[in-house]
Amino acid sequence: MFPASNRVFLAVLVMSVFVVGCGPPARPVEEITTVPEAISPAALITVDENDWPWWRGADRNNVAACETAPTKWSDSDNVVWKQSVPGRGHGSPTVVADKVFLCTADEVAAKQSVICFSREMGQQLWQTEIHSGGLPDRGGMHPKSTHANCTVACDGESLFVGFLNNEHVQATSLTLDGEIRWQTEVGYFVPKFGYAASPCLFESLVIYSGDNRGGGFLAAVHRDTGDIVWRKARNDVDTYSSAIVANIGGQSQLVISGDDKVAAYDPLTGAELWSCPGTASATCGTVVWKDNLVFASGGYPARQTICIDAELGRNVWEDGVKCYEQSMLVAGDHLYAVTDDGIAVCWEAISGVRKWRQRLSGPISASPVLVGNLIYATNEVGTTWVFEANPDAYTQVARNQLATEAFASFAVCNEQVFARVASGNGPGRQEFLYCIGESTAAAK
Repeated sequence: MFPASNRVFLAVLVMSVFVVGCGPPARPVEEITTVPEAISPAALITVDENDWPWWRGADRNNVAACETAPTKWSDSDNVVWKQSVPGRGHGSPTVVADKVFLCTADEVAAKQSVICFSREMGQQLWQTEIHSGGLPDRGGMHPKSTHANCTVACDGESLFVGFLNNEHVQATSLTLDGEIRWQTEVGYFVPKFGYAASPCLFESLVIYSGDNRGGGFLAAVHRDTGDIVWRKARNDVDTYSSAIVANIGGQSQLVISGDDKVAAYDPLTGAELWSCPGTASATCGTVVWKDNLVFASGGYPARQTICIDAELGRNVWEDGVKCYEQSMLVAGDHLYAVTDDGIAVCWEAISGVRKWRQRLSGPISASPVLVGNLIYATNEVGTTWVFEANPDAYTQVARNQLATEAFASFAVCNEQVFARVASGNGPGRQEFLYCIGESTAAAK
């Protein structure tokens, strides 16, 4: 029998775990339905192949349109420009026309903002405050997380962001000059580790993912008006992936992993097209695809990488590899990944046969990017490995160091690498945005 003092301690501990584990109750998600014919046309999406207009680039697969980019750099070598970034965020750079956009947050001042930089010279052009106050308590955030995790989406004329503020996912659109066009509350959100998803543009819509214990949802907002066009309820589960529109078997599908499944929806209506059990309860990465095959990985608490036949909605193959925080890459007939603990892996896409694995150094949160036939993979301390997308063997081309912290994925366009990194710790921590180019360009 435990002494009385120990029994009291155990009772308090059990009650604490119960209270923390339960959290606020979920709220029913009010679903909104539509038909495609009822969606008024928005302005055309006008971005160039030399842009990186949203999360994972123009083709949404983290594959650069350019065939080459610098493979070697340092804080001084092959640097076109370097600019300090106020606040903290993990969103990737968005590059459109002559501008670069980032989300950021000042946790002390409780402010969330969008910042614009000159693409050519790097100077800050404007900073627009989106929210003041209303940030979730740090107790509901992962230590690695920030209050500005999303990557800005740009349709060529306007910007779209999503922040967790005042217990809701808040959608905001701005002009390219930083003026707020509209703001919409798209759904109630109870964070376990924060809000991570980036908005996805499709035709007249901007689509937001909101998986959370308070009432999971997907919601589509009209790009011109900010009106919610459709909203689809999902399970009340803490998971963190961004939904993305993929062309699978000639059909546009909105695909997302998490909640122990991979599911696809009609991006114009939110109607479910198919779902397949797999990955894990919690995932962070965005799915990738090739033809009718969809690839996803998780996570927590399970470890699984899965290939799904989207035409049949069934599991083709699986492997016990965990790519939780980062997304994978398809190059040719093969699937490539870097795991959280810093291991690069290559599979044959159609069969799941593992071709090779190579230890780099973890932990890794950023997603790898493909440039030509080279993969760029960056870990959390700012080390980038450049290696060939070669199924026969791991073949390293270069290894580079930049700053001391890197969580954001690279944007690569027009033979330049845009990297959001940081140096220092605590109050002395400072974020930077680098434009890395060949030495001839860097000499301007």
